[in-house]
Amino acid sequence: MLKKLRIVVFFLLVTSLGFFFGITTKKSIHLYTSFFSRRNILNESIMLMNNIFNPIHDWSRITNISSTKPSSVHENTLLETIKTLSITTLKTAFVSPSEVLKGGDGIIFLETTDRIQPPALVLCAIESAARVYKNRPVVFFMKGLSNTNKEEMVKRHFSALSSLRNIHFFPLKFEEVFADTPLHSWYQKINQQQQSFWTHVSSDAYRLALIWRHGGIYMDTDFISLKAIPKKDFLAAESSQYSSNGIFGFSSRHDFTQKCMEDFVQNYDSRIWGQQGPRLFTRILKKFCDLPDFVGSEDAMCGNNTLFNPQRFYPIICPEWKKYYQIWEKLPSFNNSYALHLWNFMNKEKLTMVPGSNTLAEFLYKEHCPSTYSAIAS
Repeated sequence: MLKKLRIVVFFLLVTSLGFFFGITTKKSIHLYTSFFSRRNILNESIMLMNNIFNPIHDWSRITNISSTKPSSVHENTLLETIKTLSITTLKTAFVSPSEVLKGGDGIIFLETTDRIQPPALVLCAIESAARVYKNRPVVFFMKGLSNTNKEEMVKRHFSALSSLRNIHFFPLKFEEVFADTPLHSWYQKINQQQQSFWTHVSSDAYRLALIWRHGGIYMDTDFISLKAIPKKDFLAAESSQYSSNGIFGFSSRHDFTQKCMEDFVQNYDSRIWGQQGPRLFTRILKKFCDLPDFVGSEDAMCGNNTLFNPQRFYPIICPEWKKYYQIWEKLPSFNNSYALHLWNFMNKEKLTMVPGSNTLAEFLYKEHCPSTYSAIAS
């Protein structure tokens, strides 16, 4: 019996240490519901002990056996180590969005449809951001994601990103996002079925509330990150006299995002595309400063906020979006850009990156989201 007990203790120690070091050193996607997978391993260990000692023993019986006086100091140390590591493992498994984003430097992506199988461009956007901002959390909020299907869905559809440890996935919950903001009462009253462009309108609302609440950078899921954005409070001009809301960054509780949420509700009209998006940002900016006509690659300032030159994110303008899916005789360097917008809203033809096509998109995937590229090419 003593020999069997030592075997079991050794098995449990190896299992617990494996999980402990796996959590702290292995590069993996952090899931706050990963507790369930760890609990299964713990249960398997318990079942093994049941089979050795008595097939009908339950957990209380095993606890009693484990808590009896061990035959040696060494076994006592092993059992205490297993208990400590198991508790540590379970405690570190639960992480909330607020905890992940508490530093105010997160990179936030959104999916406001029920889609849980994202296209390659979305994966590339997330991966490229995670590689550029290695020491910052990259968070993807998904409307179609629930606490119960989270772990299975992520393993199935985001396996290419498993080597990047700073990526997090969370369900998108309006009560949590809109609480204590001007958008809460608006959202409760709105009839979603009667709204034009509801997917975009709701996304406009969510991104404002999330950045106001947590701070950080918001990006649309069709941006490929090239290098880190050097400013904390910024907007991106899509063209002269016109601001984008596809990418922006502010500190938590910033006055600009507060005023945008207030205007969002006061001047709400879903019939006009962009009324709550780029048009909203442009309206608020004009209340603080004159919007410039950009010449060259110089950025502008509006108070303490940077208004980035269109070259920083939109070097290929909207009417020329197909250039991303064409072969270039000489590839552009994009030295003046921090990220590139691939204009997915314009892509009604559903053009995609094709391995071996030698297009600009393929070059960008290879350089900035190689794991996604490899998954597609394999």
